[in-house]
Amino acid sequence: MRARMALLISGEPCWIREILLRDKPPEMIAASGKGTVPILLLPDGRLIDQSLDIMRWTLARHDPENWLGGDDHEIIATNDGPFKAHLDGYKYPGRLEVDPVVHRAAGLEILGRLEDRLAGSANLCGDTRSLTDIAVMPFVRQFAAIDRTWFDAQPLGRVREWLSRHMASSLFEQAMLRLPPWNPDARPTRLGRLPD
Repeated sequence: MRARMALLISGEPCWIREILLRDKPPEMIAASGKGTVPILLLPDGRLIDQSLDIMRWTLARHDPENWLGGDDHEIIATNDGPFKAHLDGYKYPGRLEVDPVVHRAAGLEILGRLEDRLAGSANLCGDTRSLTDIAVMPFVRQFAAIDRTWFDAQPLGRVREWLSRHMASSLFEQAMLRLPPWNPDARPTRLGRLPD
């Protein structure tokens, strides 16, 4: 989701191929042996296979909202490292054989730091959305969705308002558009300004 939002905001033309991970096409495996998404295959054959790297690559090419001006490496590293691990422990306790309450509490502690950060501005790096907001928001959204009643009862009013605002944006709606799974015989979906 975050890679797609960065591609959309940058206007970078590309083709989107929606992949069902339970039914990975051979073309995907041939492009990236990791077998994970997202991957961005560039015209020169280079492959970018991390969402954050895709975001930074496309914004380096065109950044109309100056998202890179709000690239807080520390917040993003905490999100992609400890917070993601606690999100997984909270969301998949049976698969990981962990106590979800412990991971929920640790995730809440990290969200408390975002709550404090949002005391001074509408977004994590100022009043306008930036790379940091869009890099972090999808993970906070997942955390909130596990038990929305519990989440809404926590002292995270600024985080909830920030999350709601980003989820209500036309950018988020466009990124979340459901696409049919890729079929090699069908034309992929265009994103950006690709010519016919």
